[in-house]
Amino acid sequence: MPSQWPKSAISISPRPCIRSQCLMERHPKPDLDRRRNISTYGYVQAKSLVYSKHGSPQDVLDLHTHSISPPHSSLLTLRTLASPLNPADINQIQGTYASLPSFTSTLGIPQPSAVPGNEACFEVLSAGSGAKTVQKGDWVIARHTGLGTWRTHLQISEEHVTRVDKEGLRAEQAGTVSVNPVTAYRMLKDFKTLKEGDWYIQNGANSGVGRAALQLGKRWGYRCIAVVRGRPGEEGEKLKRELEDLGATRVVSDEEMMAREFKEQVKEWTNGGKEEIKLALNCVGGDAAMAMAKVLGEGGCMVTYGAMSKSPMRVGASMLIFKDLRFEGFWVSRWSDQHPEEKKRTVDEILDLIRKGEFRDVPMVEVPWNWDTKKEELVDAVQGTLEGFRKGKGVFIFGDT
Repeated sequence: MPSQWPKSAISISPRPCIRSQCLMERHPKPDLDRRRNISTYGYVQAKSLVYSKHGSPQDVLDLHTHSISPPHSSLLTLRTLASPLNPADINQIQGTYASLPSFTSTLGIPQPSAVPGNEACFEVLSAGSGAKTVQKGDWVIARHTGLGTWRTHLQISEEHVTRVDKEGLRAEQAGTVSVNPVTAYRMLKDFKTLKEGDWYIQNGANSGVGRAALQLGKRWGYRCIAVVRGRPGEEGEKLKRELEDLGATRVVSDEEMMAREFKEQVKEWTNGGKEEIKLALNCVGGDAAMAMAKVLGEGGCMVTYGAMSKSPMRVGASMLIFKDLRFEGFWVSRWSDQHPEEKKRTVDEILDLIRKGEFRDVPMVEVPWNWDTKKEELVDAVQGTLEGFRKGKGVFIFGDT
């Protein structure tokens, strides 16, 4: 993600003049659209989650109210419709992510602050006279990460967003397409040439990326060994059936993968080892990642896009010398910044599959964000993403903001 926001990412105006304020106070009802908090003078009232230092979300997040002036030139005033709570967002708040937004004073907060969140779907409320690619009522998504999306409204130059066709879509579908599905798509396509019938293996298979990879792989005719954290009894069986329905050929727990007999089991599944596993997708790291590497065929490739275990991977020399394995990394933020047009094409293809009912959403837990929603409700939802098994991806759904 970019190390700092674009200078045009946020445009905050000072309060209206004293005369304007007096007029608004004398005539509050006709001067205010209560649903969208837009005054007759074009100022939009906005709320943003902010942080002025790194740490645990519950300790550092605050809710700030501010005003946004009418847009000019190519600026757009956007209303946020849906914004997910991704692991990278939490890591940025904690200060542990590879790229961190700069703390700025653009929101009018005495202490320089940042707005978390990197993915969202927005509605264009108004556009400056110089805007060419979008107009009022359009839906847009961020062209690059690092905008700070956990807010009700923002103002940004049109060059930093991309219009999406909203027909047949829900806001949360458009708002969650840029990270997980794009990551899965590019890893399956860009690191190893797979053809119909080929095998790959992935851990974290029930994550957003994992579920997207299963569906895309199934569509392209690939076969997959899906590895998940073990769950007891019926819960584990239910998840297994769910992932098989999405496209997994085999589903195993991480405990089963670490067992001695796993290699022989894989050999049995792959026609006595004649059908080699060519690709591994890794978001866990540590010994679990190396267990996957052991079943890769000669010349196979492991792509690492996460490190949930926070443990290093110890690659045996024999994997490099005798099996000629490749170990590579993938960071969708950097890829998106380097390939904006290819990202748009990938996003459009995935959204078209969603419209046709050929790509399912990741399970989501909706977090309502209305104008009167308390800070504690929002912060608790963010903090909750760090705790235990989750029923789905948290997504802020914005209502009467």
